[in-house]
Amino acid sequence: MTPTQPSARTLALDLLTALRERRGFLTDLIDDVLPRVILSGADRRLMTALVFGVVRRAATLDALIRPHVTRPWDKVEPVWRDVLRLGAYQLVMLNQVPQHAAVHETVELAEHVGRPEAKGFLNGILRRIAETTTDEFFDEPDVDTVPTDDGRYRKLTEEVMPDPVEAPADYLALGFGLPAWFADRLLARHEDTEAFRLAFHFNAVPSIWLRANTLQLTREAFQQVLELGGIRSEPGDAPQALLLLDGVPIRDIPGYHAGEFCVQDHASQLVAAALQVEPGMTVLDLCAAPGGKTTHLAELMKNRGRIIACDIDADRLATVTALADRMKITIIETHLLSEANPAPLGPFDAVLVDAPCSNTGVLGRRPEVRHRFHPREFEHLMRLQTELLETAVSRVKPGGAIVYSTCSIDEGENVGVVNDVLNQRPRLRLEAEAEAVPGRPSDGGYWARLRLG
Repeated sequence: MTPTQPSARTLALDLLTALRERRGFLTDLIDDVLPRVILSGADRRLMTALVFGVVRRAATLDALIRPHVTRPWDKVEPVWRDVLRLGAYQLVMLNQVPQHAAVHETVELAEHVGRPEAKGFLNGILRRIAETTTDEFFDEPDVDTVPTDDGRYRKLTEEVMPDPVEAPADYLALGFGLPAWFADRLLARHEDTEAFRLAFHFNAVPSIWLRANTLQLTREAFQQVLELGGIRSEPGDAPQALLLLDGVPIRDIPGYHAGEFCVQDHASQLVAAALQVEPGMTVLDLCAAPGGKTTHLAELMKNRGRIIACDIDADRLATVTALADRMKITIIETHLLSEANPAPLGPFDAVLVDAPCSNTGVLGRRPEVRHRFHPREFEHLMRLQTELLETAVSRVKPGGAIVYSTCSIDEGENVGVVNDVLNQRPRLRLEAEAEAVPGRPSDGGYWARLRLG
């Protein structure tokens, strides 16, 4: 198939339409489409900023748009809502896009969808938004300011936000595009200053961390490989972690095809290390896809021993195999879970349970989660997480270790699940645990190491 050459804005609109029409993670949609298009580096960055920004800030953008729309908002076709959000995001959040260019190029999207008669409607609304947006920025929120993605508040000529002093949860929700229930939880657990810091973090461009494949080279040697390729990086506290300081397509990074690295967040790299595996062990990974932690275990085991990687989805399980093949790892065996085909009984030297969760620690990296997850799902998730941890306990040998982890910052999914299982298993003890705070330095999450006596 011959690659097409769309503009950043047309591709952004197509991706927003695809995300609205079928479930899936935005990153997966982008990864699927990028090999089929021709985009300059600047257009790729603009497209990514637009789609992530619109998904993250939909509620904020709607608050900016709706005062200028004469018809009921639910009567505006979804495609025009997406177009208006793209325009408003450029006008208010992306300071590097000139206002006239943002308005003109966004209005031209009406041609892309074959509806040029909508240009007047789009043009009028976007021009009014431009007129209400000033070039003044402040460090504190107010009713006439909107949070931007660089940690500041942009002044508007209209009061469109709730009072951040009298109604901080309402400001968090509307100003940062967060679900109301999540804003309430942030303020219940944190001081206002920390809650607002977390909100800014969840709307910032996520940092990209790499894990050097130490089966092939040291972190220091891999950093030199990056330097020779003109890519700056700096090491993290995790022994194999490197933070990318330059934006570059992952497949264009030197060493990608040779399997010299894996993309894995800093917080995630701490999980496999917590299991304290050694070469020659037999290890069970109960929730393995897409394979970042599984391959990390294999590296820590020096590719000696045996890892059974389980998942309930065959397509996702295939990603584990593909990643292991790219990284030249040979000790991973996949196991498709079903009622008729449960996890092998073992007993295993160690078990990893990277449990399905609310993803509340990675809302910046998975922006669509904020619109899909409802707090009533916590009860179901915690039951599933408890069952998975109980399965792990039944598969580990006496003296063996279990690491339970999530990418959630909700205490119920973390210490709540662990304590429930500990209370039911007197031979099980908590050996260590850690919570990763979002933005310090990367994603949020939790892990606990348990030992069976």
